[in-house]
Amino acid sequence: MTAVDASRNAAARERSGLGVFTQDALLQIFLIANTFIMLFPILVMVLNGFKTNAEIFSSPFALPNFQNLSNFEAIATGTSFVRYLFNSVLVTGLSIGFILILGTMAAYAIARYAFRGSGLLLLFFIAGLTVPLKLAIIPLFILMRDLGLLDTQFSLICVYTAMGLPSTVFIMTGFIRTLPRDLEDAARMDGASEFKIMRSVILPLARPAMVIAAIQNLVPIWNDFFFPLVFIQTESLKTLPQGLTTFMGEYNTNWGVLFAGLTLAAAPITLVYIVLSRQFINGMTSGAVK
Repeated sequence: MTAVDASRNAAARERSGLGVFTQDALLQIFLIANTFIMLFPILVMVLNGFKTNAEIFSSPFALPNFQNLSNFEAIATGTSFVRYLFNSVLVTGLSIGFILILGTMAAYAIARYAFRGSGLLLLFFIAGLTVPLKLAIIPLFILMRDLGLLDTQFSLICVYTAMGLPSTVFIMTGFIRTLPRDLEDAARMDGASEFKIMRSVILPLARPAMVIAAIQNLVPIWNDFFFPLVFIQTESLKTLPQGLTTFMGEYNTNWGVLFAGLTLAAAPITLVYIVLSRQFINGMTSGAVK
């Protein structure tokens, strides 16, 4: 190789390295800008939760006095926020529990047992992803009325469980199919029942996928406003999204109290995601590793 060829190769490598650096820099700038755009409304909501109405309208983006907790005190003492929060936790927790239990059992049967119609059964669940349940609101209302479940939290739990099963079965079936069968065969040779195999062998391995399914269903259930508005009329049974609308008056609204309520309503979901973030990332990347 001549000196001219060596210099050309060095220049090409330098240009290639510069191009990669420029591409990475642009990607980092884009991600930082996207993060700022996503977090800015949340930041404004939290800051305005510590302000009065006058401060919100005069300087909505300024830093507040964080020692001013009057809005949060008004929520705790002057509203039914704690009751709304309890109702949301109860409905969401039971719904996610039923979704994971029933969805994992169905996914295990579809993924591990060969029977006629297993493929059609999986397609039946997948079809549920394409049909919004809100389109069937009138038949659902009539069904809940005939069953005597109107104005009860169990009506919401039934609807949310039906909403979450298709995505959970789809996620769990694909994940369970990637797990090796040798562990199950070894457990059967040791005399373990099918239920014990699923509980002691499959569930620990499928925990990342279960976290993904839980988070995917947790946010829409927690934030849902439509179904509580249709099925719940009693004030003490309202969930957070429906209950927070009572903070808005017909002629006047205390925006500070409303922003404080929104901040507290968003805090549980944020904490759950932070706690489960490691499992969530592991579940998202496990398919690529395998």
